[in-house]
Amino acid sequence: MKLLKRAGLVFLVFLAVIATGLMIWEPLGVSPETPPPSRDYEARIVRDNFGVPHIFGKTDADVAYGVAYAHAEDDFATLQEVTAMTRGRLATLNGADAAPVDYVAALLDVGGTVERQYDGLPANVRGVLDGYASGLNAYADEHPEEISLSKLFPVNGRDIAAGFVLRSPFFFGLNTPIQALIENRPLRREGGPSLSAPVENRTVHPLSEDKIVTPVGSDPDENGSNGYALAPKLSVEGKTRLISNSHQPLRGNVAWYELVVHSDEGWDFAGANFPGSPFPFLGHNKHLGWTNTVNRPDLIDIYKLTLNEKGTAYRFDGEWLPLGKKHIWLKIKYGPFVIPYPKMVYRSVHGPVIRNDSGAYALRYAGMDQLDMLTQYYRINKARDFSEWQAAMAGQGVPATNFIYADAKGNIGMFYNAMFPDRSPGFDWRTVLPGDNSKALWQNTLPFTRVPALINPASGYVMNANNTPYIAAGPGNELKRDTFSPLMGIEDDQTNRSRRSIQLLEAAIAADGRISDAEIRRIKYDTAYVRAGYAKDWMDKIAALDLKDHPQLAKVQALLAKWDWNLDGKGAADTLALMVLRPANKAHYQRGKVPDPKVILQETVDHLNKYFGKIDPPMLDVLRLRQGEVDLPIDGGNDTIRASTLWDVDDDGRLSVRHGDSYIMFVEWDKTGKVSSRSIQPFGSATTRPDSPHYTDQMKLFVDKKLKPVWFDPKLLEKNKASEKTVRSIRK
Repeated sequence: MKLLKRAGLVFLVFLAVIATGLMIWEPLGVSPETPPPSRDYEARIVRDNFGVPHIFGKTDADVAYGVAYAHAEDDFATLQEVTAMTRGRLATLNGADAAPVDYVAALLDVGGTVERQYDGLPANVRGVLDGYASGLNAYADEHPEEISLSKLFPVNGRDIAAGFVLRSPFFFGLNTPIQALIENRPLRREGGPSLSAPVENRTVHPLSEDKIVTPVGSDPDENGSNGYALAPKLSVEGKTRLISNSHQPLRGNVAWYELVVHSDEGWDFAGANFPGSPFPFLGHNKHLGWTNTVNRPDLIDIYKLTLNEKGTAYRFDGEWLPLGKKHIWLKIKYGPFVIPYPKMVYRSVHGPVIRNDSGAYALRYAGMDQLDMLTQYYRINKARDFSEWQAAMAGQGVPATNFIYADAKGNIGMFYNAMFPDRSPGFDWRTVLPGDNSKALWQNTLPFTRVPALINPASGYVMNANNTPYIAAGPGNELKRDTFSPLMGIEDDQTNRSRRSIQLLEAAIAADGRISDAEIRRIKYDTAYVRAGYAKDWMDKIAALDLKDHPQLAKVQALLAKWDWNLDGKGAADTLALMVLRPANKAHYQRGKVPDPKVILQETVDHLNKYFGKIDPPMLDVLRLRQGEVDLPIDGGNDTIRASTLWDVDDDGRLSVRHGDSYIMFVEWDKTGKVSSRSIQPFGSATTRPDSPHYTDQMKLFVDKKLKPVWFDPKLLEKNKASEKTVRSIRK
């Protein structure tokens, strides 16, 4: 996305500077925020032998204080970026490339949402947010030399809430219509079944490589994850199992951070969060656990507004309503200076408005202008049984993402969680809607009882791998499509990972009626493709190419014809398959245009010849996991269960994985209900601290597909602790 980077931008910016004399040092125009209410906090941070912090406190707020402090010890740089992002100052910290994030924060009125909704949060939730903010402030006060942006601290609970508001809608793809509208490009068709005959503006268009910079750190259309829950009947020992395999960027503001929390108020949880959150987003407590996978139902609607001649009002139900507008300044770092760049953001009764050469378009999306996700995460963290957990989920604060659930009682479930708009029939909700008709403007969302859910199926398992919820538990155990209204926009997509997961789970059950621990481990680390769906169609296109006039491409074609459909790094064609399948999966997952296979073959050959001198280098020489001085081979691909989803091309031509398998956790409850778990991260607990022993200490285990213990029981932690400290904030 070339927002704020179009031709002439720098010239216009400096012209404005010269004309107005606004070349300033940015800190002069920034006022520090009000700190949280003063109170005493005390937390004990115990680190195990892998540096994972276990935070203990008398109250939940004490624990949140310790969570922030411990995370700052490991990754204060990223926490500062998240803080700057929530303040609309990311471009001040990181320059012009980050300006779109500041623009989006203003467009979505993040600050307004917090102002309107924050005081309505439960007092204990606000207490946890303030405790977390106080922990960040304490670390910043004690380490002023690490602060990268003046007047960024102190922060308060409202700042923490703002981070949730800004990032949440981008997990279900709000970046896509924003990007298309700003660039005045056709909107792609939303997911879910068609509701009428095709129309021109529903044509699927490929997205450019130049993505809008999103607050989630990566394009949601590239995200993935796998999740499995297995009932006791599938275990010889009668245990319940949960496998969490989220696919996130390995670095940045949505990279997983592992932690364990223990509060005397009953908050006991092991799992992982994102920078800027006091709550783990997935993992387990003593009684239950869950993991998440990205889902993509149609939760976004676009409205074409009819403006008056002056562009100051829009027509709505026969009346003219004033178009809300607000003048903002994007403060963009250029060298030692910060340049204020003017923008206007607009709003209608529908939501934020983007104006382009084709007109004015309003967006309405799930979870808009609400903070209930904070309450929901807090309550599911502390839920003690399935009923409490479902009651917390029914609060519907989290706008999207699947939840794969398991508990000590042997319950399992797959919830296609989403805040489905309560849409009226009579409109094609997959396309641009009329902005002048109130009947097209939904006001409420469907209750949690309408969410597609599969609980305790006869198959004994549930799974999701970013696929339609209608495929979740094997043949004969699936949800029925006709049970759900097409107005909900439920996706029909399948992935290789979903097809392969069902195939492997069903085969294991068919063999002896059980799935052993070794088998479920093999399934999670599987690197194969099913010869079906987009992958087969794409490989068939390659096989059908007439390459008689291109001898080297013909050799590639012949090698791929013999490929064993497994990216385990053992086959001669694995590198070729890894690279040529990536564009096909991207087009499939983005519901976009399939590229020219001949062009992809040529680009792949050119790259391999340039850097490796041949077309068939061993895949494990090409695909690497790299951090600091550690450089290791890794297997898997962009849509294999063992996921190496995205990579950077390094100077030596090798592909350095930056997205895919990230935080992995295996949880089980035995017959007595006792919980235990194992986990692994790609690098270590201190991903931005090269001097830390935990900068790369998990990498070898990660590439070798091994796990480490999670010392959830404090008694076991005492035997495996590496350090301990107490952090306090005394009321002034």
